[in-house]
Amino acid sequence: MTAHAESTPAGSDRTVTPPVFMYHSISPSTEPDPHRLRVHPSRLDRHLRLLSRLGLRGVSLGELLRAQEQGRARGLVGLTFDDGYADFLDHAVPVLERHGMTGTLYVVAGRLGGANDWDDGPRLPIMDADQVRAVAAAGHEVGSHTMTHPRLAGADPADLAREVVESRRVLSAVLQAEVPGFCYPYGSYDDAAAEAVRAAGYDHACVTGDYDPGDRFTLPRCYVSPGDTTVHVVARMVRHRVRVRKPLPASPTSRGPTPSE
Repeated sequence: MTAHAESTPAGSDRTVTPPVFMYHSISPSTEPDPHRLRVHPSRLDRHLRLLSRLGLRGVSLGELLRAQEQGRARGLVGLTFDDGYADFLDHAVPVLERHGMTGTLYVVAGRLGGANDWDDGPRLPIMDADQVRAVAAAGHEVGSHTMTHPRLAGADPADLAREVVESRRVLSAVLQAEVPGFCYPYGSYDDAAAEAVRAAGYDHACVTGDYDPGDRFTLPRCYVSPGDTTVHVVARMVRHRVRVRKPLPASPTSRGPTPSE
């Protein structure tokens, strides 16, 4: 199997890329995981070994988009990791390095050095500023996941601006570099949220499993669950290829939360 960018249907604003996978916590922990966020490092290793056997290489979403624009996306898939959990450095980075792959880490900028207090499940530590810089130094992309991880669809304009603009400012200050990518918490967005992201100066943004409209500021991703086997990974890639071929519906953009994000 070879991942490649499909041609975009005529009259469509859809941005069609190879599959982009969405992970969260990468950890060997056996603590309760009610929101199904944790993938064991050995399972991630099996997923990446599969990609290598298929002739595919995982890269950050920014790199994937640049490669697509230059006609070099064939053989690439996107790897993304939401929330900015501290376990990314300890458990994901070594596995990614072993396979010569990179990814995008979406960080909740207002919780640096804190925990995932937006969830009602177990508290997981979020990276501090030094750890975020270490991720970037290791060759991975850092993107924004808002300030506090709220649902953005229907958000008050002032709150929306703060979550989108301030998170980019905070992370840019930490990294002393531009932050090109954004990720909508819970996959929750509407036209106002997508426009706010565009206006804030981001280059692209991603959602979860939502292919409509699937433009540069609502790029779809494939959720990876804690129990996903290599068969599941292949199935998600096949499903992605089918979904991007479907025509876009003529309806307003308004998306609510999706499970497990």
